[in-house]
Amino acid sequence: MTTWTRAQVGALGEQVAVEYLIGQGWAILSRNWRCRYGELDVIATDPAARTVIFVEVKTRTGDGYGGLAYAVPEVKLRRLRRLAGVWLARQEAHWPQVRLDVIGVRLGRSATPEISHLRGVG
Repeated sequence: MTTWTRAQVGALGEQVAVEYLIGQGWAILSRNWRCRYGELDVIATDPAARTVIFVEVKTRTGDGYGGLAYAVPEVKLRRLRRLAGVWLARQEAHWPQVRLDVIGVRLGRSATPEISHLRGVG
């Protein structure tokens, strides 16, 4: 049995989430975007809705730590909103709509990762 580091689990979860989003018809604008305030996992756009979406990816290999709803507490949402504002301020494009989503990726229970997508969390 292979033991994975937290970084490896996180990277795999982000890749699964990106493939899921592309399958939904979304375009990926950036991955692991960083500034002095922190990091945004995935920045994507839903061309049909003309919306830019900031996606926080939470990857789990077990049932601990509560469900997806508990994975992004209010303090984390505030930080993600601030990061989104910094990213938007640096763009030349104007987005009519902006949204913050959380994607949960559950690895290990079955051969195919389980994906949960919470839209508009913050």
